[in-house]
Amino acid sequence: MTELWLVRHGQTDWNLQRRYQGQTDPPLNATGLQQAELAGEALVGRRYAAIYSSDLQRARVTAEIIGRRLGMEVFVDSRLREVSFGKWEGMLVADIQTRYPVEWEARQQDRLYARPPGGESVQDVAARIWPAVDELAARHPHDVLILVSHGLALATILCRAQGLPLASARDLIPDNAQPHCIVWDASATPQHHAASGL
Repeated sequence: MTELWLVRHGQTDWNLQRRYQGQTDPPLNATGLQQAELAGEALVGRRYAAIYSSDLQRARVTAEIIGRRLGMEVFVDSRLREVSFGKWEGMLVADIQTRYPVEWEARQQDRLYARPPGGESVQDVAARIWPAVDELAARHPHDVLILVSHGLALATILCRAQGLPLASARDLIPDNAQPHCIVWDASATPQHHAASGL
Protein backbone atom coordinates (compact mmCIF):
# COMPACT_ATOMS: atom_id res chain seq x y z
CA MET A 1 0.00 0.00 0.00
CA THR A 2 1.31 3.42 -0.98
CA GLU A 3 0.27 6.69 0.63
CA LEU A 4 -0.46 9.31 -2.00
CA TRP A 5 -0.79 13.03 -1.44
CA LEU A 6 -2.83 14.31 -4.35
CA VAL A 7 -2.50 17.97 -5.33
CA ARG A 8 -4.44 19.68 -8.08
CA HIS A 9 -2.52 22.48 -9.80
CA GLY A 10 -2.90 26.07 -8.65
CA GLN A 11 -5.41 28.45 -10.19
CA THR A 12 -5.18 29.75 -13.76
CA ASP A 13 -7.06 32.60 -15.40
CA TRP A 14 -8.99 30.00 -17.37
CA ASN A 15 -10.26 28.53 -14.10
CA LEU A 16 -11.65 31.95 -13.21
CA GLN A 17 -13.17 32.44 -16.65
CA ARG A 18 -14.72 28.94 -16.64
CA ARG A 19 -12.85 28.00 -19.81
CA TYR A 20 -12.28 24.33 -20.49
CA GLN A 21 -8.52 23.77 -20.17
CA GLY A 22 -8.07 20.07 -20.76
CA GLN A 23 -4.64 19.46 -22.27
CA THR A 24 -4.20 23.08 -23.38
CA ASP A 25 -1.49 24.68 -21.31
CA PRO A 26 -2.33 28.06 -19.71
CA PRO A 27 0.03 29.17 -16.92
CA LEU A 28 -0.71 29.66 -13.25
CA ASN A 29 -1.89 33.14 -12.34
CA ALA A 30 -0.65 35.07 -9.30
CA THR A 31 -3.20 33.38 -7.05
CA GLY A 32 -2.18 29.98 -8.42
CA LEU A 33 1.48 30.63 -7.67
CA GLN A 34 0.59 31.61 -4.12
CA GLN A 35 -1.60 28.52 -3.75
CA ALA A 36 1.32 26.35 -4.81
CA GLU A 37 3.53 27.97 -2.16
CA LEU A 38 0.87 27.29 0.47
CA ALA A 39 0.54 23.68 -0.67
CA GLY A 40 4.28 23.27 -0.22
CA GLU A 41 4.00 24.66 3.31
CA ALA A 42 1.12 22.29 4.10
CA LEU A 43 3.18 19.30 2.97
CA VAL A 44 6.20 20.08 5.15
CA GLY A 45 6.87 17.69 8.01
CA ARG A 46 6.49 14.31 6.32
CA ARG A 47 9.00 12.14 4.49
CA TYR A 48 8.20 11.67 0.79
CA ALA A 49 9.88 9.25 -1.59
CA ALA A 50 9.15 11.28 -4.73
CA ILE A 51 7.04 13.96 -6.40
CA TYR A 52 5.40 13.07 -9.70
CA SER A 53 3.63 15.60 -11.91
CA SER A 54 1.72 15.96 -15.13
CA ASP A 55 3.82 17.55 -17.85
CA LEU A 56 1.35 20.41 -18.38
CA GLN A 57 2.87 23.60 -17.00
CA ARG A 58 0.11 24.48 -14.54
CA ALA A 59 0.75 21.16 -12.76
CA ARG A 60 4.50 21.03 -13.35
CA VAL A 61 5.09 24.55 -11.99
CA THR A 62 2.90 23.77 -8.97
CA ALA A 63 4.98 20.63 -8.37
CA GLU A 64 8.26 22.50 -8.80
CA ILE A 65 7.23 25.10 -6.22
CA ILE A 66 6.29 22.30 -3.82
CA GLY A 67 9.54 20.51 -4.65
CA ARG A 68 11.62 23.59 -3.87
CA ARG A 69 9.93 23.91 -0.49
CA LEU A 70 10.62 20.26 0.29
CA GLY A 71 14.08 20.12 -1.31
CA MET A 72 12.95 17.49 -3.82
CA GLU A 73 13.20 16.86 -7.54
CA VAL A 74 10.01 16.56 -9.63
CA PHE A 75 9.51 13.63 -12.00
CA VAL A 76 7.22 14.39 -14.95
CA ASP A 77 4.80 11.81 -16.34
CA SER A 78 2.55 12.78 -19.26
CA ARG A 79 0.04 10.06 -18.30
CA LEU A 80 -1.00 12.30 -15.39
CA ARG A 81 -2.41 14.91 -17.79
CA GLU A 82 -5.93 16.22 -17.56
CA VAL A 83 -8.75 14.86 -19.70
CA SER A 84 -8.63 16.03 -23.30
CA PHE A 85 -11.66 18.18 -24.10
CA GLY A 86 -10.90 18.14 -27.84
CA LYS A 87 -12.67 20.95 -29.70
CA TRP A 88 -14.02 22.37 -26.43
CA GLU A 89 -10.61 23.40 -25.11
CA GLY A 90 -10.31 27.15 -24.61
CA MET A 91 -14.08 27.60 -24.83
CA LEU A 92 -16.34 29.09 -22.19
CA VAL A 93 -18.93 26.74 -20.72
CA ALA A 94 -21.77 28.98 -21.95
CA ASP A 95 -20.38 28.92 -25.50
CA ILE A 96 -20.06 25.14 -25.48
CA GLN A 97 -23.69 24.83 -24.41
CA THR A 98 -24.72 27.11 -27.29
CA ARG A 99 -22.52 25.67 -30.04
CA TYR A 100 -22.61 21.99 -29.06
CA PRO A 101 -26.03 21.48 -27.41
CA VAL A 102 -26.41 17.82 -28.43
CA GLU A 103 -22.90 16.83 -27.33
CA TRP A 104 -23.23 18.84 -24.12
CA GLU A 105 -26.49 17.11 -23.21
CA ALA A 106 -24.99 13.72 -24.02
CA ARG A 107 -22.16 14.44 -21.59
CA GLN A 108 -24.65 15.37 -18.87
CA GLN A 109 -26.61 12.16 -19.41
CA ASP A 110 -23.66 9.77 -19.81
CA ARG A 111 -21.09 10.69 -17.21
CA LEU A 112 -18.83 7.74 -17.99
CA TYR A 113 -18.50 7.22 -21.74
CA ALA A 114 -19.57 10.44 -23.47
CA ARG A 115 -16.74 12.36 -25.15
CA PRO A 116 -16.47 15.97 -26.28
CA PRO A 117 -15.75 16.17 -30.02
CA GLY A 118 -12.18 14.95 -30.43
CA GLY A 119 -11.75 14.46 -26.68
CA GLU A 120 -11.71 11.82 -23.95
CA SER A 121 -14.41 10.33 -21.75
CA VAL A 122 -14.08 9.83 -18.00
CA GLN A 123 -13.55 6.14 -18.73
CA ASP A 124 -10.71 7.03 -21.13
CA VAL A 125 -9.02 9.12 -18.44
CA ALA A 126 -9.23 6.34 -15.86
CA ALA A 127 -7.84 3.85 -18.39
CA ARG A 128 -4.82 6.15 -18.77
CA ILE A 129 -4.39 7.32 -15.19
CA TRP A 130 -4.99 4.16 -13.15
CA PRO A 131 -2.22 2.05 -14.74
CA ALA A 132 0.18 4.98 -14.33
CA VAL A 133 -0.61 5.25 -10.62
CA ASP A 134 -0.42 1.45 -10.26
CA GLU A 135 3.06 1.58 -11.78
CA LEU A 136 4.21 4.39 -9.50
CA ALA A 137 2.77 2.68 -6.43
CA ALA A 138 4.41 -0.63 -7.38
CA ARG A 139 7.71 1.24 -7.69
CA HIS A 140 7.16 2.65 -4.16
CA PRO A 141 5.19 -0.10 -2.38
CA HIS A 142 5.51 1.25 1.17
CA ASP A 143 6.39 4.87 0.53
CA VAL A 144 4.67 8.24 0.55
CA LEU A 145 4.37 10.04 -2.79
CA ILE A 146 3.10 13.42 -3.96
CA LEU A 147 1.14 13.42 -7.24
CA VAL A 148 0.42 16.81 -8.83
CA SER A 149 -2.18 16.61 -11.55
CA HIS A 150 -5.56 18.01 -12.61
CA GLY A 151 -9.14 18.09 -11.43
CA LEU A 152 -10.80 15.27 -13.34
CA ALA A 153 -7.65 13.18 -13.51
CA LEU A 154 -7.36 13.26 -9.71
CA ALA A 155 -11.10 12.64 -9.33
CA THR A 156 -10.75 9.31 -11.13
CA ILE A 157 -8.01 8.37 -8.67
CA LEU A 158 -10.29 9.29 -5.77
CA CYS A 159 -13.09 7.14 -7.21
CA ARG A 160 -10.94 4.02 -7.27
CA ALA A 161 -9.26 4.66 -3.91
CA GLN A 162 -12.62 5.25 -2.21
CA GLY A 163 -14.50 2.47 -4.02
CA LEU A 164 -16.91 4.92 -5.65
CA PRO A 165 -18.51 4.63 -9.09
CA LEU A 166 -16.30 6.15 -11.74
CA ALA A 167 -19.36 7.96 -13.07
CA SER A 168 -19.26 10.11 -9.93
CA ALA A 169 -15.80 11.50 -10.77
CA ARG A 170 -17.06 14.94 -11.82
CA ASP A 171 -18.52 15.35 -8.31
CA LEU A 172 -15.11 14.72 -6.69
CA ILE A 173 -12.93 17.32 -8.42
CA PRO A 174 -10.63 18.73 -5.71
CA ASP A 175 -10.00 22.41 -5.08
CA ASN A 176 -6.89 24.01 -6.51
CA ALA A 177 -3.69 23.18 -4.62
CA GLN A 178 -5.39 21.56 -1.62
CA PRO A 179 -3.39 18.43 -0.66
CA HIS A 180 -5.54 15.33 -0.14
CA CYS A 181 -4.22 12.03 1.25
CA ILE A 182 -5.33 8.57 0.10
CA VAL A 183 -3.98 5.04 0.29
CA TRP A 184 -3.48 3.24 -3.04
CA ASP A 185 -3.38 -0.52 -3.45
CA ALA A 186 -1.64 -1.27 -6.75
CA SER A 187 -2.61 -4.95 -6.48
CA ALA A 188 -6.34 -4.26 -6.19
CA THR A 189 -8.51 -4.99 -9.19
CA PRO A 190 -10.25 -1.76 -10.25
CA GLN A 191 -14.01 -1.84 -10.06
CA HIS A 192 -15.42 -0.45 -13.30
CA HIS A 193 -18.85 0.71 -12.22
CA ALA A 194 -21.47 1.58 -14.78
CA ALA A 195 -22.72 5.12 -15.19
CA SER A 196 -25.79 4.21 -13.13
CA GLY A 197 -23.54 3.49 -10.17
CA LEU A 198 -24.37 -0.23 -10.08
